[in-house]
Amino acid sequence: MGAYLGLRVAAAPVLFSLLCIQAQPWGRSYYFAYFLVYWAVYIASAFILFFICIEVFRSALSGFPGLVRFGVVIFRWAAIVSIILTFSTLSFAHRGILTIPDIANGLMRSVSFLGLCLLAFLCLCMNALRLPARDMAFGISLGFGVMSMNDYVIISIMSRTASLTSPLQFIHQSLILASLGIWVAYCAMPEPARKPVVMPVNSTIYRWNEIASALGHTGTQVALQQPANSFFLTDVEKVVEKVLTRNLKRRQSES
Repeated sequence: MGAYLGLRVAAAPVLFSLLCIQAQPWGRSYYFAYFLVYWAVYIASAFILFFICIEVFRSALSGFPGLVRFGVVIFRWAAIVSIILTFSTLSFAHRGILTIPDIANGLMRSVSFLGLCLLAFLCLCMNALRLPARDMAFGISLGFGVMSMNDYVIISIMSRTASLTSPLQFIHQSLILASLGIWVAYCAMPEPARKPVVMPVNSTIYRWNEIASALGHTGTQVALQQPANSFFLTDVEKVVEKVLTRNLKRRQSES
């Protein structure tokens, strides 16, 4: 999260300066530099957001190490599938360097969908995970959920118009400020202390955690011997014979 905020804070004055320079009649050659810096920051933000989702997931499920390890594996496979889908669904309507925006938008769209899924998961499982609404992990996920919804809904509608003064532009920027406001509010509020998660033995999430902990671990190998085919009464007779023999030997020793 710190890397993401640091990247955006450092890139904002650089992009603003290049934008002002290329708007001048003598600075139109700087548009290429603005183009590269903008989309480089956009792609880097998509990759950092993926690791933020993993960080939030680990923090929310810190009391369930088995589910954390299993979930991280799923996150990695989701990243691989997202990259494959991004490059396989390119229309190649643009050539050369103009394909960079298509790749960047595809990656950000996949990460935004992952962030929305993570927020939905936390909202549905907060009670089971004993996760309070004031927890920092939920606050970060809520902020990214608002930002992801902004990217999905507003940008898909706003692609039809390129005006920077349209009402959709103001809605888009307002939702970005709302995301920043959520993060500031969660950072300002005192975070409740984490308590040990106490679960009943027969709870479903405890069983899932035990199953996830067992997956991928070979453990100690034990040789199992198949029992002989014998009836229950035969085993009882053997036990009775052993007891009678022991009692007989004890009486003989006493006499």
